[in-house]
Amino acid sequence: MNKELQALQDKIVDALKTCYDPEIPVNIYDLGMIYDVDVDADNNVIIEMTFTSPACPAADFILMDVQMKVEAVEEVNSVDLNLTFDPPWDQSMMSEEALLELGMM
Repeated sequence: MNKELQALQDKIVDALKTCYDPEIPVNIYDLGMIYDVDVDADNNVIIEMTFTSPACPAADFILMDVQMKVEAVEEVNSVDLNLTFDPPWDQSMMSEEALLELGMM
């Protein structure tokens, strides 16, 4: 990956770290809900993500928040969100920071 695409991917990750599940006081990136962020040569972004539960009551809010915040990154042309439950989310996907924040470490 070239430096420009890596810098853009870093900005996107920073934007994702401002998105929260309203029921959990940790951002969705550190919760491990973002499986992949792919940026192509035209700055189109595809994000593969999940929820902590398929029955997440905040699903619409979270998806809209992710879409708006990633689209707000200046260099981004378009954003496609792919929601998956394979593999299903579990606590092992959380970052050390998230585990500490939630008192699980």
